[in-house]
Amino acid sequence: MDRFYRSFVRIASGALATCLLIFANGCQKLASDASKTAPVAPAKTTHPVSESDLNTIELTEDAVRRLGLQTDVVTMRAMPRVRAYGADLMLPAGASIMVSAPLAGTLLFPTEEAFPQIGQQVTEGEPLLHLLPMLSPEREVLTPAERIRFAEARNAVAQSQNDADAQVQQSMVQVEATQIALERAARLLKDKSGTVRTVDEAQAQLKLAEKALEAATARKQIVDSIKLDAESGTLKPLTIKSPLSGIVRAIQVQRGQILAAGAPLFEVMNDERLWVRVPVYVGDLDEIDPIGNAQLTLLDGRPTDHDLNVKPIAAPPTAMSLASTVDMYFELPNLDSAFRPGQKVGAHLMLKGDAESIAIPWSSVYHDIYGSQWVYEQVAERKFVRRRVEVLSVLDGWAAIARGPKVGTQLVTAGVAELVGTEFGFSK
Repeated sequence: MDRFYRSFVRIASGALATCLLIFANGCQKLASDASKTAPVAPAKTTHPVSESDLNTIELTEDAVRRLGLQTDVVTMRAMPRVRAYGADLMLPAGASIMVSAPLAGTLLFPTEEAFPQIGQQVTEGEPLLHLLPMLSPEREVLTPAERIRFAEARNAVAQSQNDADAQVQQSMVQVEATQIALERAARLLKDKSGTVRTVDEAQAQLKLAEKALEAATARKQIVDSIKLDAESGTLKPLTIKSPLSGIVRAIQVQRGQILAAGAPLFEVMNDERLWVRVPVYVGDLDEIDPIGNAQLTLLDGRPTDHDLNVKPIAAPPTAMSLASTVDMYFELPNLDSAFRPGQKVGAHLMLKGDAESIAIPWSSVYHDIYGSQWVYEQVAERKFVRRRVEVLSVLDGWAAIARGPKVGTQLVTAGVAELVGTEFGFSK
């Protein structure tokens, strides 16, 4: 009996050990499976909040009164469609003139300070240089060789005067011819037999002819001012004047330099008016309004309070075949020289037809230091939330947006800057 009891205990102990081993293996497998099905999160956020919760401002009645807040409703408006392009500024035809020496001679200046400097402001007709023709005025009586040289110089001056007069006459004929072509193109367009493009090209040719006439007239005035005193055997210095009002752009000579006829002296430019050249993809021409104004912005294309509206002008047709673009030209007044030739700007061109879009008052938009655009939405009586917006275009104090508040939302339009100071702790 004792032997039977010991055998039973030994068998029971082995069975219990086997069960414990199987249970341990099962638990390990379940833990392994659980680790495979439940991945560990890479990051853990203890207090997640949305952006609107961080930008919520609640004011008292006294604070609302002191800040002078006013609101307006987001509406649907018929906003003109625009498209942004890159543009560059350039000088119009005839706005820059290079003055050359009408005959061979030596440059003279009354004083060293009288020498013109690059960037100097000059007026039309202002004396800048003095040119002494190449003759020897040292004796009262000229030698035979000097008389021959004097006669040659006089003949050269006479020839230059004749050439200048012929150039003026030729330019006048060209102006008359282009005027006739423009009138003919206008009549054909009025009779619905011509095209607007023909009229624009005729206007551009007329402008070029008029600028050529102005340059020829200025050259004739310079040449006609040459005076040779043959009786006393001396030559009077020739005064070289500025052909137009503007800025001295380049100086090609120095004091006392001996020059040949036709040598460049200086260049004067007038930047009171600039042309805006906008390269437009040929596939967009049918959508662009050819007579609509363009809005100039900074190169980033974002509208600001300092943007300018420019009008289209008739200019020589130009294009770039490699880029598949044609050029549209606009005129930019630049009396204060705020813009410079060669400067890059952004141009928003008007498209044909209007489109209904969500519009918000432009005064409600706030730009942060990173260029993002925001508005303050009134969600309760004295509670405001700052939200992001994406402005497409701005016209007449209204901005069309691509992303932002819905129609009917109340936005702060007056006191936005004060509300920004309140949110970021800059107000008193």
